[in-house]
Amino acid sequence: MVFASKAFPCTAVLALLAQEGLWCDVATGGELHLALRAGFRPERIVVHGNAKSEGELRMALRHRVGLIVLDNFDELHRLERLLGEGASADRGGQPVLVRVTPGVRGDTHEKISTGQADSKFGFAMAEAREALARVQSVAGLALAGVHAHIGSQLMELAPFRAAVAELAGLGDFPVWDFGGGLGARYASTEPPPPTAEEWVGAIVTAARAHGIGPDRRLLVEPGRAISANAGVTLYTVESVKRNVSRWVAVDGGMSDNLRPMLYGSVYEAHVADRFGGSGEYVLVGKHCESGDVIVREALLDDPRPGDVIVTPATGAYGYAMASNYNGLPRPPVIFCRDGDARVVVRRESFEDLTARDVL
Repeated sequence: MVFASKAFPCTAVLALLAQEGLWCDVATGGELHLALRAGFRPERIVVHGNAKSEGELRMALRHRVGLIVLDNFDELHRLERLLGEGASADRGGQPVLVRVTPGVRGDTHEKISTGQADSKFGFAMAEAREALARVQSVAGLALAGVHAHIGSQLMELAPFRAAVAELAGLGDFPVWDFGGGLGARYASTEPPPPTAEEWVGAIVTAARAHGIGPDRRLLVEPGRAISANAGVTLYTVESVKRNVSRWVAVDGGMSDNLRPMLYGSVYEAHVADRFGGSGEYVLVGKHCESGDVIVREALLDDPRPGDVIVTPATGAYGYAMASNYNGLPRPPVIFCRDGDARVVVRRESFEDLTARDVL
């Protein structure tokens, strides 16, 4: 089980999952730094990315990470050169996976679909065998297996089974990484996704059906499925007004949850101490964009200035994509359990906005 750190790249979250025994996948040097800082052992880190820099590859080799996922021939050439210069992991070869786009498209938004043939990620199936052979010819690299990720927020199991079938035809390897993508439920009106047990069961069954034996290591990389429903966002109502619609404006918005504007993602909202409202409102943020809409049809119970509004299921990609648009300091992250709460990321201050200035 490999946590996709892009879903919630917060030191406290990563530390918690490291303590639970998960692995971690990272896509940049910054995410690798966070994972190491949080306590993930390097051998439990998988380094991803379709445009890894030389510096990021050097960092991965220096820390002797568990797996580097090769995305393209340029990256392979860069690794070969670095190893030739002596930047070796020095443990019998750096283990790598070859990322393949299996030509499988799940039913999801086009901006988070990654497994189709025309994708910015990975080697095309027509190039996969050449890439595998090329890796085996490079001194200092150890081919561990193959990787595929077909997309995010997938609510059906058939695409995962199809991806396993495609990859299984590439050979026999000790490691098979079938990526993440299991969806999460963002609103009570949505059907639930497959359970973790159903998802893993479908992948294992498909793997065995296609000749991948029980002695092989299977990796999956959930992110959203772990963190989405673990988090909520709390806002304070600043104003309520009516013209054609009834508008409720809060003290955040697209700077803490870009997904509705980026993907048209659907959320629900409630007045925190008055759940179950029937009045229809447009819940909007405070930013200078007409598209800064958090929930288009929010059912709220008589919202008033000063009320606290809660939006559930914001534990994935809200923190990760947060910005300082309009000079808004980012909110804190608070862990809650059994009636207790503690701050794990402090609220930003105005001084933080200028902390990196060079005058």
